[in-house]
Amino acid sequence: MENFQKEKVTPAQKPGLFRRLAALAVAAALALGLAACDVSGVVPGGSADVIPNPAASASTADSVNAPFEMHFIDVGQALSVLIECDGQFMLYDGGNVDDGSLIVSYLQSQGVEQLEYVFCSHAHEDHVGGLAAALAYFPAYHVYSPVADASTKCFQDFVKYTQQQGLQVEVPAVGTMWPLGGATVTMLGPVAQYSDTNDTSIVLRIDYGSTSFLLTGDMEKTAETDLVNSGANLRADVLQVGHHGSSTSTSYLFLNAVLPEMGIISCGVNNKYGHPHEETLSILRDAGVDVYRTDLQGTITIGSDVWFGGNVVVGPGVTIGDDVVIGAGSVVVKDIPSHSVAVGNPCHVIRRITDADREYWEGKAAEYRAWKDSLKS
Repeated sequence: MENFQKEKVTPAQKPGLFRRLAALAVAAALALGLAACDVSGVVPGGSADVIPNPAASASTADSVNAPFEMHFIDVGQALSVLIECDGQFMLYDGGNVDDGSLIVSYLQSQGVEQLEYVFCSHAHEDHVGGLAAALAYFPAYHVYSPVADASTKCFQDFVKYTQQQGLQVEVPAVGTMWPLGGATVTMLGPVAQYSDTNDTSIVLRIDYGSTSFLLTGDMEKTAETDLVNSGANLRADVLQVGHHGSSTSTSYLFLNAVLPEMGIISCGVNNKYGHPHEETLSILRDAGVDVYRTDLQGTITIGSDVWFGGNVVVGPGVTIGDDVVIGAGSVVVKDIPSHSVAVGNPCHVIRRITDADREYWEGKAAEYRAWKDSLKS
């Protein structure tokens, strides 16, 4: 791998790269970030490690109101997820080696200047490959992987650029919790030792307000079963579907433990593996999970406070701002600005959102969450 220098990593001039899909596509959709969590109240004592956030004390009034966003970057047959909360960023996987410049370009477009945490889910190239470029360009506070060393050149480059920052690749323990702005990141797995590299994937639960996300890397059914049997809290609203939608992941047992509203599949167009497999898509359909795919929608960004009525269609390449309500049956073919109510076919803005609207929808969000929790109990 060549030595990365800042001047060698140039932004990719691809308008489609920065596409955004407001993916909260259920009636009374997940109201993200109505109230950010108090991290001090959710970090328990005991054996679990708590990693301090060196930037936490630097929050300002503006950053407190910054949106929560999770970006499933379109890296083809690979995985890379950028999470932002209150102006702080973490990166989970970096796609293939050839995706390095794309990853750097995307992070630049989102205003990233530093990364609080960098996670390599496991040592396969389509997850670790682009992280060397990210670490060559952006300073990081902590870098994590399920292993500290591997024989592949792409992993060794990942270690090299970590060390060039004066850091070491850390192997975190299950139960470790990290603050990211007003969100909390918790390591749930792997809960055992595995010979299959896919099953060594770091599994993270991210909680923001009352909404939860589960990142699973390429975890397959053996590790899924062990994770369910561990008693970990796997309930999540948004699931990164394991192993690009392969039939070797996403068992009925695991999906029943997670009960997601939405599943995100990162895979390449017409990839040689046939991902996502029909078996996996069938299981997700049976569970009533709304599925979004990077091979169909491009980069998928889940923003905060986006509400969809039933049967909304969002076209590719459309950006929907934060704090937006889309009326039932709308067909969204052009960008919708933040703080708007929009309806129709084609969807168009009919008015701005007021404080009275926010109070009404916060009440509806509470009703929806109570109803959803009653189904899970």
